[in-house]
Amino acid sequence: MPDSHETGQGKMLTDLQKETAKAIVNIFETGSARGDYARVTLLTGDSGHLTYGRSQTTLGSGNLHLLIKAYCDAPGAAYARALRPYLARLADIDLRLDTDWTFRGLLKEAGGDPVMRETQDAFFDRVYWAPALAAATRAGLSEPLSVAIVYDSVVHGSWGAMRDRTNAKHGDAARAGERKWATAYVDTRREWLASHPNMLLRKTVYRMDTLKALAAAGKWKLDLPLTVRGVRIDADILGFRPPVTVSAIDAATRNLRLTNPPMTGNDVRALEQALVKEGYAVNCDGTFDEGLEAALKSFQREFGLVDDGIAGPATRLMLGI
Repeated sequence: MPDSHETGQGKMLTDLQKETAKAIVNIFETGSARGDYARVTLLTGDSGHLTYGRSQTTLGSGNLHLLIKAYCDAPGAAYARALRPYLARLADIDLRLDTDWTFRGLLKEAGGDPVMRETQDAFFDRVYWAPALAAATRAGLSEPLSVAIVYDSVVHGSWGAMRDRTNAKHGDAARAGERKWATAYVDTRREWLASHPNMLLRKTVYRMDTLKALAAAGKWKLDLPLTVRGVRIDADILGFRPPVTVSAIDAATRNLRLTNPPMTGNDVRALEQALVKEGYAVNCDGTFDEGLEAALKSFQREFGLVDDGIAGPATRLMLGI
């Protein structure tokens, strides 16, 4: 039986339904079902100011500080040293960070770090998903699409105010019935967004239009596949993880070359022995001298390599070492 999560009224939300609900909101936020971990956005007039990551957490809310702090504290975070000096400014909600291009560049680069992806997944589950699930339970909502509707509002903002406005007009979910109430909530929130004095929020009514279309299509269980704003959601997409772009080259492998004092060691000896096998006369004494450099340059010219006398990765591969 797949893992599941209690949502209230004895019903369960499977992990696949949970990931589908999150994917819908990821599409709203970044246009991608998996989310864009490196996405940095700044929209004129956005009260949240600089936003970042899979679920676009904001500088203005203070959550960007908490996310970057969690990343900097995570073992193996590749950009922790570069980002840590910004923590005080993030904690102070220094709005000059909106246009700090060095900082924004670091955020984008850090989005490719597997540690950042793991940190964001855990952070957004803790800060958005878990509270949304609890809020849905308190509201008497248990169907996956209903939970997705709540989660969208928790991420986007103003869930509590719109819940209360819906209850005042239609009664709570227990009296109105869950599906009827959830649909009424979407209508109420759409009307609020469409008439909001912030013109940017008016442009987000697509979120409610999409959720209402899913409800009208009977997608309350979020059965896959689904198409949301032209983006397909299926089990393969939800199971996909971005490639880990880390080199497996041994960092201890050095490029061998003529230096003063000369390089010595077993790696130099291995280079000498490889050249001897290729027919070059060199002393196998483990010391990179001028004779070894000359033999190496001859080998490189013969095999179409740059004859710089440096035994780098390409030359070592050609020599089989």
